[in-house]
Amino acid sequence: MPRKPRQPSIADTAAAPGGVGAVDKALSILLAFQAGETRLTLTELANRTGLYKSTVSRLLASLEHAGFAQRATDSLTQGMWQLGPRISHLNAIYLASFSVEEFLRPALRELVAKTAETACFHVRQGRARLCLYREEFPLVNDTHPILGYLLDPDHGAGAHVLKAFGMQQAETKDPQERQRLAEIRRMGYYACVDDRAKGVAGISAPVFRSDGRLLGALTCRMPSERYNPNHIPAVISTAKSLCNRI
Repeated sequence: MPRKPRQPSIADTAAAPGGVGAVDKALSILLAFQAGETRLTLTELANRTGLYKSTVSRLLASLEHAGFAQRATDSLTQGMWQLGPRISHLNAIYLASFSVEEFLRPALRELVAKTAETACFHVRQGRARLCLYREEFPLVNDTHPILGYLLDPDHGAGAHVLKAFGMQQAETKDPQERQRLAEIRRMGYYACVDDRAKGVAGISAPVFRSDGRLLGALTCRMPSERYNPNHIPAVISTAKSLCNRI
């Protein structure tokens, strides 16, 4: 009969309502691996999950049988465990069915609801900036979901965010410009008034892919006379929430 842990394991504290405990424990082992870690020892897995080593060992046998975990085979890491090839198989299936639109459009609507202003999502398109999605206040279902028009790549809140967090930052030679882009990265957003066009203001924050690469810029756009710095936290929080969903 397995011993009862002195303290609840990760699987116990985050158990799925109505779920199966053994499945929660097995998943906690897979989730123990962090970015940059390819192999972990049995002791490390037990410490991270809060499970006994004997329990981890039995669960690893099942995960190995299904291809979700495997033993390291090289001489330097014998006895350690790594994720199995079945993980990559499921990831390929997920990516094939993944569409950023299903995440972006609700996020834009969320930002419109918070600010009562227009919300846009911009991406880099060659040397230009592409407005990929846009939602306006008041919200109307299926109104201009994909606009696809090109904008100035050097002016506007979204343009500055794309440059600061994208590959273009490395191409910038001017020391003052590099310093300005570094400041935008430090703040995590950019706000401007009358920058792209007179009478237009914007607040923008970056949205990243799961691998850390820039996906695009989430922007709250408004007339200059309605510019409100109190919208900055809403833009940042919505962008971060979108990063977590993606």
